[in-house]
Amino acid sequence: MVLDLIAQLDREFSERNKIESLLRELLDAKRNRKSEQLSADQLVLFAAAWQARQAAAEASESVDDRDDDDDPAKPGTAETDRKKRSGGRQALPRHLKRERIVHDLPNEEKHCSACHQDLRLIGEETSERYEFVPASVLVVEDACLKYACACTVRTAGKPAQPIEKSTAGASLLAQVIVAKGVDHLPLHRQEKIFERHGVEISRKTMCGWLAQCAELLGPLYQAAKQVLFRSKVIGTDDTGVKVLDVKLPFARTGRIWPYYGDKEHPVIVYDYTATRERTGPEKFLKGYRGYLQADAYGGYDAFFKDPARGLIEVGCWAHARRYYHKALSSDQGRMGPALLLIAQMYRVEKQARSLTAAERLQLRQLQSRPILDKLRNYLLEIELEVLPTSPERRAVRIP
Repeated sequence: MVLDLIAQLDREFSERNKIESLLRELLDAKRNRKSEQLSADQLVLFAAAWQARQAAAEASESVDDRDDDDDPAKPGTAETDRKKRSGGRQALPRHLKRERIVHDLPNEEKHCSACHQDLRLIGEETSERYEFVPASVLVVEDACLKYACACTVRTAGKPAQPIEKSTAGASLLAQVIVAKGVDHLPLHRQEKIFERHGVEISRKTMCGWLAQCAELLGPLYQAAKQVLFRSKVIGTDDTGVKVLDVKLPFARTGRIWPYYGDKEHPVIVYDYTATRERTGPEKFLKGYRGYLQADAYGGYDAFFKDPARGLIEVGCWAHARRYYHKALSSDQGRMGPALLLIAQMYRVEKQARSLTAAERLQLRQLQSRPILDKLRNYLLEIELEVLPTSPERRAVRIP
């Protein structure tokens, strides 16, 4: 009976910790601004905790023997290394069209009443300001001249249009597409905007234009996908989007999957799926062989486990770091040093932004690899110290 009660208490304790962790995350998400950044003061505290742990474990090893650039106790962060921004008003862009307006004195003020001489021009004072010229809608009339003789009639042709026999030209279609896809302006808002210009274009008409343009741009989409598949590395993620469905009384959640090419193939191709099922990325990535950088979504596991697919998994440090940040509030003593080591790797990546691929690899081998080795050894050290079902265990688990 005592053993059964102890086992029951352990289960209830683990369940309570899980519920408290979920409740803490929900309250933080509701009350606070969502941010995973750590201040320099926090990193200094984590550095002190790391030094204390290292001193206790390896009392004979001197801290001074470690390389300063590789030392995780060094509190260098993006916050402290941020460049000071120069103050003052910046010059207005030179590529913008300029209009010069000259302001002159009235004729009666160009004569001095003291010396009774005419004022002479000695220079000017200039200043610049922004002015906004609203967009305008114009009507283009295509006049095709006709010629005839005794036996035939000939009519001049006109340039082909994206949608034949439509009142929308290429520039208007491009405006509707960019406003909806890039500026996130729904069609009913665009309808109101056109009304202010004195033009009546219904949202139903624009919806038909979008469908026809999507079919028209199909070959361009496929060409962009071919360029994407020549990338050595493809990065992807998914984001939810609300979609109206006539079969449902509420808006369901669809998914948009962006696929980002590497530096030599800088294209971004978007794919839409009605759900988050594995069939979406499986269908899109069919035929691609290379590295795939994504989050820990379980739908990708089948791709990486099948050698015939030729896909190699590349993890994301932002997603991996999130587990440590979530467990920070419940176990700062163990999660702090781990976040400190990850911050050191982020600092190396900041230095590597402007380097070439070969230089970036060399820098990572010299600086990031020792930090990764320290992080792995640290996680192996504390793996047995955390509870099996706690948030800390999810963060430190070693595959």
